[in-house]
Amino acid sequence: MSVPGTVITVSDRCAAGEAEDASGPVLVEALARVVEPVHTALTPDGADSVRQAIADAISAGSRVVVTTGGTGIGPRDKTPEGTAEHLATLLPGIPEALRAADATVPGAALSRGLAGLTADGALIINLPGSRGAATTAAAVLPRIIEHALDQLAGGGHEAHA
Repeated sequence: MSVPGTVITVSDRCAAGEAEDASGPVLVEALARVVEPVHTALTPDGADSVRQAIADAISAGSRVVVTTGGTGIGPRDKTPEGTAEHLATLLPGIPEALRAADATVPGAALSRGLAGLTADGALIINLPGSRGAATTAAAVLPRIIEHALDQLAGGGHEAHA
């Protein structure tokens, strides 16, 4: 059974064509190990644009949505605000695990990313927009996502190897 997913890059500069997306491709490659197909989307910063991009991904059938960018403390970093209304169940352990994996990076502690489930069981995870954070997440997330999808499908609580 295939489980579709989407990586949403949140960036004013990328959306305007002024910068190349450095984190999205890293995450697409990582997600492809556990979800299929993996779609991509690009949206400007801001709560409304993120909220809509997530809604579009879920409406298109994605059961795993990973955002990259907009989780910091800058004035346009509103990805958590755009994500929050979609979440019925928070999964704080995911952002905690990601911040812990990047503990030597001073800015990691400033990430406000959320993770959780929608009312109908889609998994949403916010990540910082740097290539380094994406690389760290690529090493951590596939096992977490695989285990979450197994549990959502009625599997047991055994840890995946």
